[in-house]
Amino acid sequence: MEIKKRHFLSKKDIKEIKEKLNFIELPKKGVELVVTDKYDILYVDEPVAFKFGDKWIPTLKALSNKEIKEKYAIVDMGAIKFLINGADVMAPGIVDADESIEKDDVVVVLDENHKKPICVGIALMSGKEMKEKSKGKAIKNLHYVGDDIWNLSK
Repeated sequence: MEIKKRHFLSKKDIKEIKEKLNFIELPKKGVELVVTDKYDILYVDEPVAFKFGDKWIPTLKALSNKEIKEKYAIVDMGAIKFLINGADVMAPGIVDADESIEKDDVVVVLDENHKKPICVGIALMSGKEMKEKSKGKAIKNLHYVGDDIWNLSK
């Protein structure tokens, strides 16, 4: 991933992004925008979010110490090896999901045993459907353990 430019954001820009960013809080200052050939990434000492379309997606590192109580899906341990290779989340691998999830919401995917974030993506169906359906893609995987964004903070 090649960095094209980087600069600190104004308080106004930070405020606008805060309104679009779920799961994590941004400080009022000291937020840097790094534009790469693949993503726009927010840094606060390490990558905390990246832009996908018009949505800001929190990074797994930023979520690692958070308790995720909403907009989550829990997957069985057999699904993890596929998810950390970039596969989308399939409905049969989901053992639980927040029923408030709507299509196109940002969703944090947690492992069944430790409830730790494994990937972050966009819902392709509602949370209720994720729990009920036995086939099909449920979540588009955008960021996972070991990908380019994960490796930026090593």
